[in-house]
Amino acid sequence: MRRALDIAAQIRAGKASALEVLADTEALIGKRDPVLNSFTSLCLERARIEAAAVDALRAAGRPLPPLAGVPYAVKNLFDIAGEVTVAGGRVNRSNPPAAADAELVRRMRAAGAVLVGALNMDEHAYGFTTENSHYGVTRNPHDASRIAGGSSGGSAAAVAGGLVPLALGSDTNGSIRVPSSLCGIFGLKPTFGRLPRTGSFPFVHSLDHLGPFAADVDDLAAAYDALQGPDASDPACAPRAAEPVGHGATAIRGDRVGVLGGWFERQAGEAAREAVQRVAAALGAARSVEWQGAEAARSAAFLITGSEGGALHRARLMRHYEEYEPLSRDRLIAGSLMPSAWLAQAQRVRRRAHEEVMALFADQGLDLLIAPATPVQATVAGASTLHIGGRALPLRASMGLLTQPISCIGLPVCTVPVWPAGGEPGLPIGVQLIAPPWREDLCLAAARLLAGQGVAMAREPGVFA
Repeated sequence: MRRALDIAAQIRAGKASALEVLADTEALIGKRDPVLNSFTSLCLERARIEAAAVDALRAAGRPLPPLAGVPYAVKNLFDIAGEVTVAGGRVNRSNPPAAADAELVRRMRAAGAVLVGALNMDEHAYGFTTENSHYGVTRNPHDASRIAGGSSGGSAAAVAGGLVPLALGSDTNGSIRVPSSLCGIFGLKPTFGRLPRTGSFPFVHSLDHLGPFAADVDDLAAAYDALQGPDASDPACAPRAAEPVGHGATAIRGDRVGVLGGWFERQAGEAAREAVQRVAAALGAARSVEWQGAEAARSAAFLITGSEGGALHRARLMRHYEEYEPLSRDRLIAGSLMPSAWLAQAQRVRRRAHEEVMALFADQGLDLLIAPATPVQATVAGASTLHIGGRALPLRASMGLLTQPISCIGLPVCTVPVWPAGGEPGLPIGVQLIAPPWREDLCLAAARLLAGQGVAMAREPGVFA
């Protein structure tokens, strides 16, 4: 699989041009995406302009930015100037084209990256499977009969399928971590408020995060560094200077790493538990700790999601009900009718949950927590249930069992891909590396350690082997 930093180095050294890299990317998309269905639109004319600008810089002998000539794509809820931001929905197709790029797209361009297109997702980011009624199912690059996860399924599949080395997505309840887990790549959900959401289609203002995907930890860190920085246009974005992680050597001590038990063990299948054990052993983590409020935090996330998401869409649902996807419209309507007292209580639970986990870090002397990212590996497309310990659970609600509690309190998480021997043949599953607020460096340092030991890695897409 192509690595972003390798591509940038080759272009910097004159061993390849940005236009040549783009041509190779276009060919790969044309060959592989009919199987995966990760892209919903391409912007190749724009991409050629961006690639030519990189080549012109090099020809002039000028310094190149860190991601010079690296192809990437974005979940189709990011504004792309001149394109309609569909956010996975049919109801948005008649909207006017975006007048400007999303802030994170602008930052990627400033870093020299080349935008090639927009990627499939669950409608309005409300789902965990990317089985989109309007734009089709996105397929898993390791088994095309299975889902890629969601809601950023197109982003994860495009990277895991080798189409682009980097992609951007969003995570409200697990929508970066779930598809990273099922597709076998690295994904970063930064601290809530770390990256600006300006120019992205909202879902739940108080839970929405944006972040990158990559097949390599150093690529992930480089993309994250390019995206950092405050933005007054997003009131939730912290006025905090960038804190680059680059190739940093943050130390990880095993005696300061805890394995989350309780809820996170009960809701995990065999492959998920095995993956956590392998990661814990590699990091030297021997302590099991329990977050008592995890289940309550997950419930709070459900209520906040329903209420805010429903309020956002209620007026349009009244006018355009039939244009909304059947999988989400009734949930949005129910959320819009939620009593305000429920939302107020959910926010109180959220605050208490954050205090509980911060106390866990402090009282136990921990820098990092480990938990499975998904209960199971990728399920077959069209399935309605998943199975854990003999229990049949509704799939679309339950893929987020292990990510939603963390979303609710906004902690940074890097999901790393593990290939357990006892799981479904050829299918990965992810493990969450969870740090205190603003300590993405700890998440990424642990991910580097695991990658260096061969415990966490992306593999070539099995579908195209």
